[in-house]
Amino acid sequence: MPRVISFFLLPLYTAVFENASGYGQYTNIYAWIAIFNVFLAYGMETAFFRFYHKSGDKAKVISTSLISLLSSSFLFLILALSLREWLSSVTNINADYLKFTTYILVLDAVVIIPFALLRANEKPMRYAVLKTINVAINLAFNIFFLLVLPKMAQEADTGFFVSLYKPNWEIHYVLISNVIASGVTLLILLPTYLKASYTFDLGVWKQMMKYAGPILVAGIAFTINEVLDKILLTELLPSKIAESEVGKYGACYKLALFMTLFGTAFRMGVEPFFFSHAKSEKPQKTYAQITNYFVILGSIILLGVIAFIDVLGRLLLHNPVYWEALDVVPIILLASFCLGIYHNLSVWYKVTDRTKFGAYISSVGAIITLVINISLIPKIGYMASALATLAAYGSMMLLSYHFGKKYYPVPYNMRKIVFYLSVSLVFSILSFYVFNRNLIAGSLLFLLFLGLVYKLEGDKLRSIFLRRED
Repeated sequence: MPRVISFFLLPLYTAVFENASGYGQYTNIYAWIAIFNVFLAYGMETAFFRFYHKSGDKAKVISTSLISLLSSSFLFLILALSLREWLSSVTNINADYLKFTTYILVLDAVVIIPFALLRANEKPMRYAVLKTINVAINLAFNIFFLLVLPKMAQEADTGFFVSLYKPNWEIHYVLISNVIASGVTLLILLPTYLKASYTFDLGVWKQMMKYAGPILVAGIAFTINEVLDKILLTELLPSKIAESEVGKYGACYKLALFMTLFGTAFRMGVEPFFFSHAKSEKPQKTYAQITNYFVILGSIILLGVIAFIDVLGRLLLHNPVYWEALDVVPIILLASFCLGIYHNLSVWYKVTDRTKFGAYISSVGAIITLVINISLIPKIGYMASALATLAAYGSMMLLSYHFGKKYYPVPYNMRKIVFYLSVSLVFSILSFYVFNRNLIAGSLLFLLFLGLVYKLEGDKLRSIFLRRED
């Protein structure tokens, strides 16, 4: 739900940023936010899950984690504000924007453990409600600042709203909305801090950091795969068109959110499940079944978005200038699907404490991302970034499967996985390229695939979704 609500920002921004360059600036800022988020989290979320479930003193793990992230976040706040001009020159982000960006980063960092605690204690409803509140507040203030306030200021000669409104402040308002939403979220989660014992166990912290180190490296590499393409497009394309091209690419990239939404929701639930069931009887069989269903549902989403891509483009990208980059959507969708499968396959190195393999695999993806983007962006523009994303996530998926077979064999039904993925890909290619995005042809192919899934998996899927607790 939070992802769905945040998706409404896409049509809002593509309507407000009419020439795409404004959306390009926004895309660049949030690409850097994603990179800094990884450093500010430094793998502590995954380490928290691991040690919370295996420790006999859970309160000490909570307290140590909170103190660690509070201290590092405060240090970052001081340094970032002091070095704002230097950071501006490094990131190509306006120094004034960086002030608000710093607040967003710090506020988001200090709620990492409170949110992780909700997931670890299997409280998905409270987690979902808080995430939804955060995004709803963000969306509401975006609508107010970008749509309502300009009209109110125009209709009034003097008053509070006139003084509040500043022309060409769209990006300021986007960042301020985010700061407000993150601040309210922290206030709601304050009880976690108020109840903590604030006992810092150096031994526990060192063990957590040892576990988190490879997660940090993997997170950096993963973020390079996820957002560095936007930054490299800004740097490698001619300055006259760079921001506009980044804006088009970033907007169409967002259409893959349907797959990202599914993958994120799945990962949020399955990651703590992996750890809590690691010592149960034959957990590998359960992990295999989970991956099977992920591939089936992901294949449906892949074909569904591609079959209705023109409809979605016109609904969500309000300015035709952005439609030019729709060709990247099938590639990004498939890349996101590969990433989702990778997250499912990654169970082996997390439950066996071989997190260094996560760092190795993500680093290979990062190298692929860098090489393809740097070599091809000057030749084919943002299409190079899309292909690099697919190559990186596809490679990571295959590497994780290869090493997992050796260190933690899981009986995946590869025939079923390859079958559904292959049929979905063939139908997607037919819909997008052969039938040239024809809505009728795409709809028929999508319905045919749904019928196939129902025929082969209907009984099993009904038993899952219609299950009732005793």
